[in-house]
Amino acid sequence: MFKALANPHRLRLFRRLVSCCEPGTRCRAGASTSASACVGALGAELDIAPSTVSHHIRVLHQAGLIQMERRGQFVECWVDPDTLAALAGFFAGPAAPRRPRGRAGEVLALQGKRKHERTHGS
Repeated sequence: MFKALANPHRLRLFRRLVSCCEPGTRCRAGASTSASACVGALGAELDIAPSTVSHHIRVLHQAGLIQMERRGQFVECWVDPDTLAALAGFFAGPAAPRRPRGRAGEVLALQGKRKHERTHGS
């Protein structure tokens, strides 16, 4: 999932799909309403060729980040709300404890070393 989003064009495309329509609703690639965008328009917006946009949409789909369904010449793409919730939960999860930097970090390290020496001997 993160490998797919590591590409800047795919990240921009994913963010565009998130912003163009409510998660769980379909944006039709091939139509040009305010809540959707065609592959050509997305390509122009991202400054990449439409065939490359199609490739990126496919990679995002294979990574489970977006859903897509072909309807004739149109491809409907949407972001699953559960996918967004999972990503939000991942980033909102408990943060790793931060080590103090600078003088405070040096003092804590020295105190830990002294405590270790007292309990385990030098």
